Amino acid sequence: MDTKIKRILVPVEGTTTDNETILLACGLAKKDKAEILLLYVIEVRRNLPIDAEMSEDIERGETVLEHVQRFADKIGCRVQTDLLQAREAGAAIVNEAVERDAQLIVMGVPYYEKYGEYCVKPRAQYVLEHAHCKVILTRESLPQGQPVPAGR
Repeated sequence: MDTKIKRILVPVEGTTTDNETILLACGLAKKDKAEILLLYVIEVRRNLPIDAEMSEDIERGETVLEHVQRFADKIGCRVQTDLLQAREAGAAIVNEAVERDAQLIVMGVPYYEKYGEYCVKPRAQYVLEHAHCKVILTRESLPQGQPVPAGR
């Protein structure tokens, strides 16, 4: 069984977790000299055609990809970037991992609470449930000043 990682997919969203996630992926890629693909997904509402011209969203995605490309360059990590439009980001990430033959998805998730309980947003939940390869999640730290939750 070959455990060598050849390709790592890193979804980015323009959030505080992007840089930490890229740093982690670059560290993991060095051992096996793996390729890293940074992916930004624009979710297209169902009332629009999948290839709708969403210039504001495309501009934001390109800005995010430029930022993460500069960050990767700064830390000495070679990456590729891609932007795509899809109905559901989670499914697009999983499909892209299959198409690119990724052996690992490294994904940052924000600290998110729903009804007072920590939970993973649907995008990450979908990837965890459906990815064909290994998935590593990195969660941002608890918000400043927030007490550590008691054991439940």
